[in-house]
Amino acid sequence: MIDDFIDNQGNKTFNYKQVSHALGVDTPQAQKAVAMRLAELEFDGELIEVTPGKYKAPNRGNVATGVFTRRSNGKNTVILDGDEEGIFVAERNSMHALNGDKVKVLVAARRKGVEPECKVLEIIEKNDQVFIGALTVERHYGTLSTDSKFLATDILIPRGKLKGGKTGDKAIVRITEWPDDAKNPHGEVVDILGRNGENNAEMHAILAEFGLPYNYPEQVERAAEKIDAGITPAEIARRVDMRDVTTFTIDPRDAKDFDDALSLRRLPNGNWEAGVHIADVTHYVRPESALDKEAQKRATSVYLVDRVVPMLPEHLSNGICSLRPDEEKLTFSCVFEMDGDANVIKSSICRTVIKSNRRFTYEEAQEIIETGTGDYAEEILELDKLAKILRRRRYENGSVEFDREEVRFDIDENGHPVDVFFKVSKDSNKLIEEFMLLANRTVAQRIGQPKDKKKPKAFVYRVHDKPDDMKLVDLAAIARNFGYKIKTSGTAKEINKSINKMLVDIKGKGV
Repeated sequence: MIDDFIDNQGNKTFNYKQVSHALGVDTPQAQKAVAMRLAELEFDGELIEVTPGKYKAPNRGNVATGVFTRRSNGKNTVILDGDEEGIFVAERNSMHALNGDKVKVLVAARRKGVEPECKVLEIIEKNDQVFIGALTVERHYGTLSTDSKFLATDILIPRGKLKGGKTGDKAIVRITEWPDDAKNPHGEVVDILGRNGENNAEMHAILAEFGLPYNYPEQVERAAEKIDAGITPAEIARRVDMRDVTTFTIDPRDAKDFDDALSLRRLPNGNWEAGVHIADVTHYVRPESALDKEAQKRATSVYLVDRVVPMLPEHLSNGICSLRPDEEKLTFSCVFEMDGDANVIKSSICRTVIKSNRRFTYEEAQEIIETGTGDYAEEILELDKLAKILRRRRYENGSVEFDREEVRFDIDENGHPVDVFFKVSKDSNKLIEEFMLLANRTVAQRIGQPKDKKKPKAFVYRVHDKPDDMKLVDLAAIARNFGYKIKTSGTAKEINKSINKMLVDIKGKGV
């Protein structure tokens, strides 16, 4: 039956789960037998393991197209269209194709025990790419020495294409041509990042290597600088005015921008009104504007050891849209009426205007939680109490407790690390986490499960799939050897609760 399935797949890849589903195999034990059979066929040369656990039949056509992957160690490959397996290409057969080029190849006939190989016949589409490295400038030309994993040779640069670069500069270079009879490609300098080894140049090099922007186009910077906060009486009148409600931010001690805040006040009926506020960026960044288009390209802020490269220019990210204390800010908010047991009585999503009273670091908020004293202690202690109830309830409903430690660095004024420490998630971190989760869940439900028989709207949801059955069985077997139990069947809630129990039981214990 497995052989019949394979015969019908042609050039498609598959794993044991797909085979099991096609054959109607639904128990972990039977699926494990399928996985073992696929491994045996691969060992006998009847299947090719494309990636760990994913297979395909070895039959291929002679001519195909795919994407070239160049490696500095000479192990170049082509990934054929509709495939995931890389086929080896010797340098002599590469036509100097670069990483990401679309190519047509001749695939050699498959022989048992011999690695498949192919030859580039044509470069169909060139992939424009750049390389980062150190410049050496001679009298008539320059060279870029790069440690890229995609290129083994230096790039030759004509004197007129150096863009003022000097020996020892860190530079970005684009390959312009690679003659058939030349050992080295030719290129031109795109940008000079600074002196090789200097912190700023090296950080920009990291960003450039991964295609991430390290500066803003001038027209985008100019567009941002023209924007005014615009908190006029007319704009305030269109919003829920929460400037008189106690509000504060809690962030890492090295945070430069404060993009979310919490507020809390007691209502006349004895319940609490808790607000989760984020900067209303959409008030300033209009659709299809230069700022909007640049933000779409970037998609997110990028965090490096010594800096954040924001999605929006600093005039917005660290200025107008940063919820700094004692400044009026336009915000988008989820506001909850909650009783003392953290039950949400009602909620609203609205545009607001706030004025933060205080900026807390996580360490400062944690000290207030532990000692019960400090600025706005009543509000922080109440939010902490509500957050702990929300968290306990979330775990009871089947959420998995991912409590991880992060490695962080203390950086001096020159960007050099001077100390390393573990960032431990404490109650102050979890307080923020729970209210952000509550806000996110409320927005998702409002869009995906609207009331009054309204049609759900399309939305992006972050949903964690159920654990792989085979991996869960393997984890249970390992845990059993150490005296712990994990459920491998039942509802997701039951399985997750058993994992949580094990995580609690093993916390702080060595191997």
